[in-house]
Amino acid sequence: MLEPRDPSPKNWERRKMQVSNIGFWESWIRSQSIYRKRVWDQMREAVSSLLPGQHMLHKIQGKFGVGVKAYFVFLRYLIYLNLLHCVLIGGFILGPTLYYSKNPYFPRFEKNDSVLDVFLGSGFLDRSPVFFGFYKPGSLDLRCLNTPLLYLAGILSIFLLSLILVVRRTVVGYKHTWMLGKRYSMNVSFKIFCGWDFNIQDPSASALKHSFIRNDLKLFLEEQSFSLRKAQRTLRQKVHLYLLRCILNLIVISLLGGAFYLIFLSTISLQKNEEHHLLVKLVLQYIPPFTITFVNLVLPHIFRKISSFEDYSLTVQVNTTLVRSILLKLASLGIYLVSVFRSDLNRTSQCRENQFGREMYKLCIFNFIATFCSTFLLNFPRKLLQEKYPTSLLARLCGKQHFLIPFNVLDLVYVQTVSWVGVYYCPLLPLIGTITLVFTVYIKKFSVLRCCVAEQRMFRASNSSVLFYFMLLLGLFMAAAALVFDFYNPKIILSCGPFINGETAFNVTQYCVTSLPNSAQTALRYLASEAFALPLILAEIIILTSYVSRGRANQKAIERLKDMLVMSSSDKRFLVKEHATLLRSRKNLTGASSAATEEHP
Repeated sequence: MLEPRDPSPKNWERRKMQVSNIGFWESWIRSQSIYRKRVWDQMREAVSSLLPGQHMLHKIQGKFGVGVKAYFVFLRYLIYLNLLHCVLIGGFILGPTLYYSKNPYFPRFEKNDSVLDVFLGSGFLDRSPVFFGFYKPGSLDLRCLNTPLLYLAGILSIFLLSLILVVRRTVVGYKHTWMLGKRYSMNVSFKIFCGWDFNIQDPSASALKHSFIRNDLKLFLEEQSFSLRKAQRTLRQKVHLYLLRCILNLIVISLLGGAFYLIFLSTISLQKNEEHHLLVKLVLQYIPPFTITFVNLVLPHIFRKISSFEDYSLTVQVNTTLVRSILLKLASLGIYLVSVFRSDLNRTSQCRENQFGREMYKLCIFNFIATFCSTFLLNFPRKLLQEKYPTSLLARLCGKQHFLIPFNVLDLVYVQTVSWVGVYYCPLLPLIGTITLVFTVYIKKFSVLRCCVAEQRMFRASNSSVLFYFMLLLGLFMAAAALVFDFYNPKIILSCGPFINGETAFNVTQYCVTSLPNSAQTALRYLASEAFALPLILAEIIILTSYVSRGRANQKAIERLKDMLVMSSSDKRFLVKEHATLLRSRKNLTGASSAATEEHP
């Protein structure tokens, strides 16, 4: 909020004195600078108020705390990231293909097509721009500007830009966590007496601000209670606790192994080429996605129960459940990808890239269907049952619903990983992901505000927010590894799409490099050689050393400033004590003098 102007005469007198002291020109420059700052602040507030879900985020934070708000911020970040991917796909791949196509072809609904093809990704969708096989070399056939090279540049730009954005978000979040994490102790008196914003005039905003302060105090008291309980543990209790944690971790490993084997068995159905009815074929094709969704739905709840017995703080419990569940999600997706790669190598299909793209398409669609059904066919009827029949046995057995942040975040990481894995084979998958994520915002908003109640225990969202983006970074690395494996696999022969007639992702760039001048070719060969690796490594070492040194210097400066604050508060307490002692002594002297005056008038 902008600070109100002070219209008092003293302020105008002070401004006149400043003008007379520094001159009219300097005063005018300062006033213009203040005016521009105010205009910029007003524009920034106006733009922030126009962001989708901004009011919703404040409302959710006031009712459910910063943890649930961090989930919706993460969801909004993924929507913006996928919109950026859609722009790159349209600029590098879809636009040039449609504009320079020799024989423009738009798929139509044919006799053998069905509405169920929307769920299978086959039929008219298989011939559409959704999948890899649609993008064929067109009239744009220059050495360094052709359809295969643009397709490869679009995919690589998506991965490179995603890496930069996710790493930047992770580093910034880690920096804030490092500065405000263990080294930051909330001053309760400051939070109570100085935490109110006196610019608030709306009653609803006032209620939200009350909720913010109350949730912060609940979080602080929860952390202090756990620290006290942890400090009072005896040696025998610690030994029992560590033994219990080892046993529970063995149980977690066993559950993970069983889940991976179940997913491997479910993928065997993909390797069978039997003819079935279309509805039966739909069910069989969705057995692996259903198995992955079922495993990822049940096991995280078991992990959550297991972490509650390990006697961690609530923040550590959430992070532990997140780590175990993300291992489950990414490993299950990795096993599924390996099985699909093996089945595609053993299958003589017309376009294996389209087949792989269909598998990623089905995973994305089925995950959205599961999100929709779990909200409106499970959570909402459960809430209605508790409202209409609160004393019934079924309502008491179901209990109150809470918004489980780890599981919802894992769903987002899983969907984004599937989008990255399949974007090479299904270029419009980011657009499909954007649409499903936008609907997910409103579905989750309805689930939170209508079906869930606030947690009694709060946790600090700063550490978990960093973990959100770190898990997203792991998913990006997994998608890049799958794409590199597909590029380097010598058994794969491309029979459709932009890379045909013996072209691959490597020789199309080689054709472009050979057409460049000799100086440019020499420079590129030097950048790709081992001779450039040594100075590059040395430069990275110097840069990292400078950053580490700067971080240590900043840490020492922060500790020094903290010591100065402690000394300042100690000096203030000492001065207050001396002032009180002086007042008491002066009062005693006054009393003694008055008594002496009464005795000897």
